Amino acid sequence: MLSNVLRSGSAAAFLLTAGVLIAQQPVPVQPAQPVRVEAQPGVGAVATYRAKQILGTKMMIQGNTAIGTVDDIVFDSAGNLEYLIVANDGKLVTVPWDATKFDLKSQSAVLNVTPEVYKTIPTYTATTYPDYWAPTYRTGVYKYYGLTPRELRRIERRNP
Repeated sequence: MLSNVLRSGSAAAFLLTAGVLIAQQPVPVQPAQPVRVEAQPGVGAVATYRAKQILGTKMMIQGNTAIGTVDDIVFDSAGNLEYLIVANDGKLVTVPWDATKFDLKSQSAVLNVTPEVYKTIPTYTATTYPDYWAPTYRTGVYKYYGLTPRELRRIERRNP
């Protein structure tokens, strides 16, 4: 009987020690990689971007004219990427995400806007941010780029 208790105790001690040793082993972390996912069969692929791939991207308009770099990104309350903020000489411009076509290999993006239209787009500074979610502002910004804003989805988060 004593030998059974000793064997059981030794087995339990071994399992406990093995569990502690396994728990202390670091798990190698694989860096996140952009992936391509098919949205709908036959419709085409949707690229997934990482924020650090987008920030600092050189923005261009028609005529291969550089207008600045992506300085910030703006999400709605549901977590959808809504706008890119493009900076140039202290001035900021709001660009709808849907208006941008990226070429991540060259770290550049193109907007389908003429230089004449781009000159009419309102600018602001880091101390005078607009109300991105005001209906008139959203509609106006999207209109400059020939787009219609999608309907916003509001998510209310409740505290427990």
